[in-house]
Amino acid sequence: MHQLSVTSLFVCLWLVEHSHGNSSLGNSLNDLHTHFGVSLYQILTETEYNSNLIVSPASISLCLGLLQLGARGNTLAQLEGTLGYDVNDARVQDFLSRPQGDLGNSSKGMRLELANALFVQSGVKVLPEFTQHALGWSNSSLLSVNFSNSNHTQLQQWARYHSKSDDYLQAREKQLQVSRQDILPHMTLLSAVLFQGAWQKQFLFTETQNLPFTLSDGSTVKVPMMYQSTKVNFGQFRLPSDQQYTVLELPYLERSLRLLVVLPSDRKTPLSQLESQLTAHAVGLWDNGLRRTKMDIFFPRFKMQSRLNLKPVLQSLGISDIFSPSAADFRGISDEEGLFVSEAFHEARIQVTEDGTKAASATAMVLLKRSRAAVFKADRPFLFILRQISTGLLLFIGRVLNPAEQMS
Repeated sequence: MHQLSVTSLFVCLWLVEHSHGNSSLGNSLNDLHTHFGVSLYQILTETEYNSNLIVSPASISLCLGLLQLGARGNTLAQLEGTLGYDVNDARVQDFLSRPQGDLGNSSKGMRLELANALFVQSGVKVLPEFTQHALGWSNSSLLSVNFSNSNHTQLQQWARYHSKSDDYLQAREKQLQVSRQDILPHMTLLSAVLFQGAWQKQFLFTETQNLPFTLSDGSTVKVPMMYQSTKVNFGQFRLPSDQQYTVLELPYLERSLRLLVVLPSDRKTPLSQLESQLTAHAVGLWDNGLRRTKMDIFFPRFKMQSRLNLKPVLQSLGISDIFSPSAADFRGISDEEGLFVSEAFHEARIQVTEDGTKAASATAMVLLKRSRAAVFKADRPFLFILRQISTGLLLFIGRVLNPAEQMS
């Protein structure tokens, strides 16, 4: 059995925003959200060259959506232009709040939590309308805090509860502190996503064995490779450059969520080539291009986390005004001037094992018998996407370059 454990933490600091007017949903919300997630991921790959990577587009879009509720002018136009939708649209709100509701009655093997908290500097008068909207936005809380106090107990307690760790906040303690020279007033926005899920068909510890995994530079490392022989949804596709790649679906209990594993078919094709040519349209085609196939599956056990500075990433996506004290327009949050976003951080964690527990070193290793089934062997760098089946919501996207790499 496998359990995936993910925590995503997004921190927007010193908040300090308009209406794009006729923001059209255009394509389906699925396509818009997938486009945002793929674009976000591709920008990150330009700076995160040689490491494992995971990011939660769902978490980040929820944060940006909360900002949208209080944004005005060109600031709102940039947010709507990047996300592709208006959060005041009822269909958008239903789409973004649905993942939590869909899993609310799931079995004990599934858990998905989305949470937001807006910490406002003591004394800042938040508009009642924004307060009402914020509290109704995807399990959000509105709290008062004194940023001039270096001991941010409330922030740490919230982070510890929702992300199961406040190490990242402590690492950013200096950036959470407010100097007398900083522009006031300010706020901090936190968003967390926590997911745990058990495979629909479990992997057995007794069939896990240490096998070689080929790294991007051609060297190899031995990693615990899980194995099972089963029927799965599998498909072969082509990049615009005509290289082939394969997509394997590993569903979770009750088939509410699925992990899509994407691997270049040719061992000589680098994962970076697949990443650079990935599009939201291609991801959308996978649903109709997968076929039920009996396969021998080899999939590495791994654990990772990414800690990312999202400020340059969001600026590259076209969201820049929110970070400018002179350009940011957040009149929908407060009548007080000077609100802007000073920093934006994101933390995501993932652990993939047979049953969600740390594998014991005493696990019996067995030699696997040869079968006539097709083989999917993730023994080289691969891409993964965690999506909700009913909505297509892209919860997480990432890559594994080295399963043996320790969490940063």
